[in-house]
Amino acid sequence: MDPKTGAIVALDTYPTFDANDFKNGNPEHFGNPLVEHRYEFGSIVKALTMASGLDSGVITPETTYNDSGCITVNTKQICNFDLKARGVVPMQEVLSQSLNVGSAFIATKVGHDKFRAYFKKLGMGEETGIDLPSEISGDLHNIETSPRDVEYDTAAFGQGIAQTPVEMIKALGALANHGSVVTPHLVIAKRFESGIKKDLAWGEPERVFSADATEKTTRMLVRVVDTKLANGTLKIPEMSVAAKTGTAQIATAGGSYSKSIYFHSFFGYFPAYDARYIILFYTRQPQGVQYASETLTHPFMDMTHFLINYYAIAPDRATIAP
Repeated sequence: MDPKTGAIVALDTYPTFDANDFKNGNPEHFGNPLVEHRYEFGSIVKALTMASGLDSGVITPETTYNDSGCITVNTKQICNFDLKARGVVPMQEVLSQSLNVGSAFIATKVGHDKFRAYFKKLGMGEETGIDLPSEISGDLHNIETSPRDVEYDTAAFGQGIAQTPVEMIKALGALANHGSVVTPHLVIAKRFESGIKKDLAWGEPERVFSADATEKTTRMLVRVVDTKLANGTLKIPEMSVAAKTGTAQIATAGGSYSKSIYFHSFFGYFPAYDARYIILFYTRQPQGVQYASETLTHPFMDMTHFLINYYAIAPDRATIAP
């Protein structure tokens, strides 16, 4: 998506089907999960939590907290993905090491009402208005009806709330668009048989975060790519890329979370400080791997390189010749 306008450049789903031959297709695949299904996206939501904390002024990039590895909130245990404590660490590590305890720390500092208000202003929990049929809304029920801290703490790292993929890229697009959300859409104009062309309006951007808060969040996400993603081996010296992975547990029919079935997501945008494109990938129940970094890192970087080359996007940072 173009984060400045909301124009969808490309979308795709798999498994697919042949719209000219429904008889040989699987009816389960006939819908469009990008607007008809909602998912718990996991740790990519941490980027929005970080921007919320920075925008509200309750944290700065230099803020530290004591990461104990696990905390108990309303009798429920919240832990980092590896159950390990990090000690006293700054906010950068919440994104670089994807720390659930750190996300809960930010949500607590922001407070229930402000935290919920940020997510609702991002359009989470409602339809985006995209020009595709059968769109459903996301689900913020846990933080709209419960006064418990644990619901907000888990929402801060993308569990217990659910969004459609289009709803998710709309919200994340605020980070790439200096704090403002836009309406995702495919059609930009109608051309009639008479030859008359009518441009379509999709509303004005709506500010959610300050430009300063999103720039600070972007700098953190660029550092994730430059130093942590594949240990920094995929950094593009000439181009700043902001990105974050997400690995979420999938809820079972009994209301608990599976310890072996995962939902992977990955989002990023570039050039990071004046973004042309934002990309969102996800895959449900990948086999044989646990973390999104193992499944979606290379597809994301391949797509990034393709777009840079195809659209001849100019470098945004200087390199030093050897």
